[in-house]
Amino acid sequence: MLAHNVYFTLNDSSAAAREKLIGECKKYLSGHPGMTFFAAGPRNAGMTHPFNDLEFDVAVQMVFADMAAHDAYQTSARHLAFLAESKALWKKARVFDADVEG
Repeated sequence: MLAHNVYFTLNDSSAAAREKLIGECKKYLSGHPGMTFFAAGPRNAGMTHPFNDLEFDVAVQMVFADMAAHDAYQTSARHLAFLAESKALWKKARVFDADVEG
C-alpha cells in the first residue's frame, strides 16, 4: 500500500480557513478508486512535545491499495479541481509518501 500524507500551511490559519480547506479536502480528495483510507483535519494544538511539527494547519492522510491507484488519483479530475480551487488558501504543502503494510 502507499500512504500519501499532505500537510498544508495556510495563508490564513484561522479556524474558519482551516475548516474551509478541510471541507474542500473531503469534497474532492475522498472516495477515489483504490483508496483504502482517508482522513482530514486540523493540527492538534495540544500536541506540543519537542518532536511535534507545529508548522502546518491542516493534515490529510490517504492510503492507496497500490501505486497505480495513487497515480490515477493524481491525474483525476477531482484532484485537479481541488488544486485549482484550493491553491489560494495555502502557502505551502508538504507531501510525504511511504510504502506501508497494514
